Amino acid sequence: MGETHLHITTWALGLILFIIALVLYKNNNNKPATIVHMILRLVYLFIIVTGGLLTWDYIQGYGMPQLGEAIVKALAGLWIVVAMEGILVSTKKGKATTGKWIQFFIALIIVIILGFFRLPMGFYF
Repeated sequence: MGETHLHITTWALGLILFIIALVLYKNNNNKPATIVHMILRLVYLFIIVTGGLLTWDYIQGYGMPQLGEAIVKALAGLWIVVAMEGILVSTKKGKATTGKWIQFFIALIIVIILGFFRLPMGFYF
């Protein structure tokens, strides 16, 4: 259960840093935004590692019944990280981000549904 709390803490921190970096980039505060962005990239690593450990624990503890859903959730989680990075880079460069936001929200919905409502280690299973 400790890994679950660590994972939730890392992605909550990641979302907070993402919003801060996004606001800073939109306000043309590039130096502080770059610093926050670099810290966020470190947090991405923690998100990926803790998510990988949770996926591994799921595979070891629950086996095959919902293995496909666990793998889809892990891939959607990686997709969120990639979308967040793409949004920040595109915002920094002044390019369109609409497609990346759509991807972010699609992946987020998949992760929330599978993580909280479908898989046994979620809140409402």
